Amino acid sequence: MTETKPAFSLASLSGSQHAFPTGGASLIVFVKEDCETCNTAAPVVEALHKAYGDKIQVLMPAQSGEDNAVFSARHSLTFPVLDDTSCQASFDWDIEIVPSVFWMDADGTVREHFEGFVRPEWEKLNADLSASLGLPVAHIDWASLPPWRPGCGSRHLYPEVHDKLRAAADGQSLLARRIEIAEADDVIEFMFDQGFSDGLPLVPPTPERVLKMLSGTHRAPQDVIAVVPPNMGEATTEKIAINAVMAGCKPEYMPVLIAALEAVCTDEFNIHGVTATTMGAAPVIVVNGPIRDRIGMNKGLGALGSGNRANATIGRALRLIVGNVGGGKPGGVERSTLGNPMKYTMCFAENEERSPWPPLHVERGFNKEDSVVTVFAMTGGPVHIVDQESRAPQEVAGSIGLGLEGVFLPKLRNMPIDALLVVCPEHIDTLMSEGPYTKAQLRARIQEVTMRPLSEMVASDTSGAGISRATAVKMGAEKLKTPAPKFAGKEYIHIVVAGSDAGKFSSAFHGWATGEIGSQSVSRKIDLG
Repeated sequence: MTETKPAFSLASLSGSQHAFPTGGASLIVFVKEDCETCNTAAPVVEALHKAYGDKIQVLMPAQSGEDNAVFSARHSLTFPVLDDTSCQASFDWDIEIVPSVFWMDADGTVREHFEGFVRPEWEKLNADLSASLGLPVAHIDWASLPPWRPGCGSRHLYPEVHDKLRAAADGQSLLARRIEIAEADDVIEFMFDQGFSDGLPLVPPTPERVLKMLSGTHRAPQDVIAVVPPNMGEATTEKIAINAVMAGCKPEYMPVLIAALEAVCTDEFNIHGVTATTMGAAPVIVVNGPIRDRIGMNKGLGALGSGNRANATIGRALRLIVGNVGGGKPGGVERSTLGNPMKYTMCFAENEERSPWPPLHVERGFNKEDSVVTVFAMTGGPVHIVDQESRAPQEVAGSIGLGLEGVFLPKLRNMPIDALLVVCPEHIDTLMSEGPYTKAQLRARIQEVTMRPLSEMVASDTSGAGISRATAVKMGAEKLKTPAPKFAGKEYIHIVVAGSDAGKFSSAFHGWATGEIGSQSVSRKIDLG
């Protein structure tokens, strides 16, 4: 099978243009100045030029900018040394090693090709050129040259060069509007001014960064992953990648981010309501399964805080997509009275290895080996539940229950409101100190210790919230003696394990309106392609 190479037109050191194909036989040698093997090969190429230059065009694309002239002068080269500082020709020809030598026929097909400096290959090229062109063999002192020397990596494979070239080559797959910024403008300040940011600096989403981000998923750039409320913007894979770049994600985070976006854009989760409520609700993302370790998520020390790139940027990217694609911006559709720091980000992994219980995703019907995202709409937290004294399971479980009385307001009970309880490992150890203690037992204990008579829910001079005085009169004294737990059902208490082995501090996230009038937690299996 014959091999051809793309055409190019490059300027020589004198400024004249030289094109390939040349219209005749040609010898093309790719080099860079700081490659010792290229410096070994250059005098050999000059000798071939002097011997056969009347019948074959010798061209040397060089990758080293101003040092191309230094290279040419060092070896007194008399053939055209061409400026391939951009490495576009090297990229198009898929050069991996320099020197890279091509003997090309007049029609642009490859006759011989080799890389580096293997003396027998260069000797054979000399003999083959002599025989083909009908000229005496070039005189070269082969004994003075090394028998073998490896080449160097082509400069176009340097990440900062290759990414730009790949972005230009694959640019047809990127359809998002590109914004040209004046050279003197500060890109980060520009993104602030345009309202792209969440209030923190963003990483500029250059085409090369976006393409690298897209490498983290098998989804095509223009696949529509979700329609994002409130503006019902179409979140393509490309737009997700753009926001992931701005948030500081790595490409391997993309499957998690895509699953989280799919989850929040369901009718059940109701991201429109979560964004718009004056209560300040925000998505909380819990990640389960093997993906946690694969992308380096934090499930232990400081899992709910700062310091972990995956946790921080996945949650942030989701919020940026809701704002930039869906239009959920503060002061617009987002009308939170006080706001919520979780509106920046809140994403963490469950510490399944430290948990005696089935992990969250298994409770919700998935296989343990599945990687799964679960999203909750939360208005408060994480709020610490501190118990450093309890030594018995029922005691620490009771403390956890009392800690959850603050959801919304302690006097409000029998509430159809979600709570996400994050139990720390030291509390787990206490719960298990007398034998297995199940999640069902913990939920039952929470309901038990939060039982209060309905009379404590009646509006009073202390707090006007709760059952109105008029309703209380209609209910009567006996009815008001009826005890009510904090939550309308045990199903509203979601339990995961996270945190380090030191510290008896569990935490709770307080939910927003639950059910059809608000938001329901949603899980999505992560598509790892």
